[in-house]
Formats: sequence, C-alpha cells, structure tokens
Amino acid sequence: MKLIEVEGLKKYFKVKAGWGKTKQIHAVEKVSLYIEEGETLGLVGESGCGKTTFGRTLLRLYEPTAGNIFFRGQDITHVEMLSYRRKMQIIFQDPSSSLNPRMTVAEIVGEPIDIHRLASSASERSDHINSLLARVGLNSEHANRYPHEFSGGQQQRVGIARALAVEPEFIVCDEPVSALDVSIQSQIVNMLEDMQAEMKLTYLFIAHDISVVRHISRRIGVMYLGNLVELAPSGELVKKPLHPYTRTLLQAVPIPDPKITRSRMRVVLEGEIPNPMDAPAGCRFRTLCPLSTKQCAEAAPELREASSGHWVACHRL
Repeated sequence: MKLIEVEGLKKYFKVKAGWGKTKQIHAVEKVSLYIEEGETLGLVGESGCGKTTFGRTLLRLYEPTAGNIFFRGQDITHVEMLSYRRKMQIIFQDPSSSLNPRMTVAEIVGEPIDIHRLASSASERSDHINSLLARVGLNSEHANRYPHEFSGGQQQRVGIARALAVEPEFIVCDEPVSALDVSIQSQIVNMLEDMQAEMKLTYLFIAHDISVVRHISRRIGVMYLGNLVELAPSGELVKKPLHPYTRTLLQAVPIPDPKITRSRMRVVLEGEIPNPMDAPAGCRFRTLCPLSTKQCAEAAPELREASSGHWVACHRL
C-alpha cells in the first residue's frame, strides 16, 4: 500500500541577482514518486541537488510551488497540517542546531507531547519521555541535561526521540548521520532499522553517501539539480546503474582494496559545472556528461521505465 505519493512536485526559491533583480532557483523540478508503507526509500545526490528541499516540501515545511502530495490517498497539498504533523515527522541533519540550547532534553522531547496532548498527567508525561530516551539508548538521568552536554551522536538520539514522541507513521531522515563519526553512523542506522521493524515506520532516507543509503533502503532515487534522474531497487541500482550521473556517484565510493581501486575504470567528468540559478536547457547533466548529444540540449528527458521498477531519465538509455 502506498503511504506517500508525490506527483509533479516543484519548489522554486526567489533569490536576489543584483541591482534590484531577482531570479528563481528551481530547487525541485517536477518530481514524482511514491513510498510504500513500511518501506525505506533512499534519496542520494551531491550537495545542492535538492534532496533536503524535497524532503521538507514533502512535509510542507516549505510550501510547494506546484504539484500534489498525498498521504494514504488523501491530498494534503493545501490542508491544515497540524493533524498530519503527528503522522509525519523529520530528523534533521545537524543535531546541534536543531535542538534548542535553552531547553533540557525533557523539555525538547516533551514539547510535541504537550502540543498534541498525548499525556493526561505529569507522571504519564515523564514516563513517556523516559521510555523514549531508553528506546534511543539514553536514560532518565539525561532528561535534565542540556544539548551542549552531549556528544553529536547523543544529540542525534535526542532528535530521534523527539521525532518518535508523537508515534508517527512516516519520518523524513534528512542526512541523519552525515555529521557523525563513522562508528556512530552505523549505530544510528542500525537503531533506525530496529525501530522501523518494531514500530512499523516508513522512511525517506536522504544522504549523499550512496553506500549508507544502499544498506538501509529498499529502493534508491538519484537526484541531480532538482531532477529525479534514476529510481530503482537498491541492489539493481548498484549493480546496473543506467544513468551516467549514477555511474559517476558509484565510482566515487571508495573500495578498501588497492588492487580493485587501481583496476577500476573511472569516468572523469569534463565540462562546465552548471549554475543552479541558470540551469542549462534540456538535460541538466549534459554540460558534464560524456555521452551528451544535440538531443540532450534540445529537450529534457522524461523519467521512463527501462525495466520492471527501474526508472531512468536519459535520452541515451
């Protein structure tokens, strides 16, 4: 069953271009996809490709410029979101900036409980907070501490506890491990997987490290300059990437074997790096793509199904 469905989602931002002029950045350009109940959909791409903007627009933290967002078949593009905030939550990328430094952990985790009136008494509220802290690997002694007293990994655990406080169905994980040490990353990812199985959660897992996304995701989408260029089951995407940009991302993943590394055929991107404020016409990747043709400059490729469940936006398929 489809829990989340997005049709033609667009998000544009106006930015100053000097001398009183403004330009639009097409941060998300006509993205369509769905996420099934209980699934983890990974979303990868380089910094500035629109991953985070897509996740926040999906939750209506940013209002969409165009397109439609559906939750369990209900169009939520223009509705009041308070009732859906309990069902849809987010884990932010930087835990140190997403936690209020003037609030204790108990106040941070308890705030959504208070907003949605999920506790009938102070003792029930306290028990709920302690239970949430225990679920993410903390204890009741941490409840009266402030965020600056914790490590980055512990701060992220507090952020996860806050997201879980309202018992959501869907969570956008916005690069939840990118600011953490590698050893802590694995702990957080494993904890997210355990909680998904226990609480029947659905994730949109956003990251720029495709090896991390491959581990946790059933399907992976690849974004470039606001466009979804490929979407496929994670195993198939890694073994048989069809879009040139996806191949480039996979070749950039380090392999801990010098013999394999030396024997790998790398595609070196040559050409002009596009400006997001003035994106190239046609295919946005064409200025760097070694396979680009005249057709790539004339028309943007549509996302089409190359094989069962494997979607690609490329004229040279």
